[in-house]
Amino acid sequence: MSGAALEVRGLTTRFETRGGMVTAVNDVSFSVQPGRIMGLVGESGSGKSVTGFSILGLIDKPGEISGGEVLIDGEDLRRMTPDALRRMRGRRVSMVFQDPMMTLNPVLRVGDQMAMAVRVHDRVSKRAAWERARAALETVGIPAPAERLRAYPHQLSGGMRQRVAIATALLHRPSVIIADEPTTALDVSIQGQILAEVRRLADETGTAIVWVTHDLAVVSSLADDICVMYAGRIVESGTAEAVIGAPRHPYTRGLIDSVPSLHPPGQPLPQIPGATPQLSHLPAGCPFRPRCPKASDLCRTDPPRFGRDHPVLCHHPLTEEPA
Repeated sequence: MSGAALEVRGLTTRFETRGGMVTAVNDVSFSVQPGRIMGLVGESGSGKSVTGFSILGLIDKPGEISGGEVLIDGEDLRRMTPDALRRMRGRRVSMVFQDPMMTLNPVLRVGDQMAMAVRVHDRVSKRAAWERARAALETVGIPAPAERLRAYPHQLSGGMRQRVAIATALLHRPSVIIADEPTTALDVSIQGQILAEVRRLADETGTAIVWVTHDLAVVSSLADDICVMYAGRIVESGTAEAVIGAPRHPYTRGLIDSVPSLHPPGQPLPQIPGATPQLSHLPAGCPFRPRCPKASDLCRTDPPRFGRDHPVLCHHPLTEEPA
């Protein structure tokens, strides 16, 4: 799509296992416009996080990115040399991890770590780097940011550490941020505050954000667009209003029906039967077939992709009234 901050085309990532080659990301394509938030949704094991790591080229052996293109502002990351890709990370594309302690060094002050991240890409004085770090902490709503710069990670709460991780990702005003379930371990009130800050930052800075999550409730309140993943494939995509309001894939319908807040207290929650399949033993045809209430013999063949603005990968897309 023209003008996209991030465009992923046919991305495929495989892992060599004892049982043979496993495709964790299978021909994934999507785009994110500047200032928009795209929710990448699915159960554990669907390939969401591997997709995020593949975008940044952070796949180590025995994994390999075997195909596709990843374009940031029109420039293909997969054609870059390792040195050029390292210079790109942090400056034009950044990642926020689920556990902020994966980002923060426990034996260094927050300010030292953030200043180091600034000076890796920009030749500025330490004082100027600290000032930029202070401004970034202020941007994400951290009170008394100058004091927080002098703190060590263990002296901050979980929500505060996650804000520091987001601020670090924003230091160079990147075009794209990949956020890998960054609020999963936080309580609901802190989660709500961070989601509001992320929404504001996307609107004010024009940064495109890919928000990886299994929580449809989070996505419905945050994202502009949604891609639903299952067994390494995008099975449905579209605007958040379209996907949440009128889901077309039975898997998306099942995810929405299992959200607790949509049902009266005390009643059993609807469930998607079975479990996500092992990628090394996918069923023939549609991988959702063994769990799908609409499955037929036709589903033993690869499903086609229907639709343009709200595409769905299914032999029997839903046509029911909006949810």
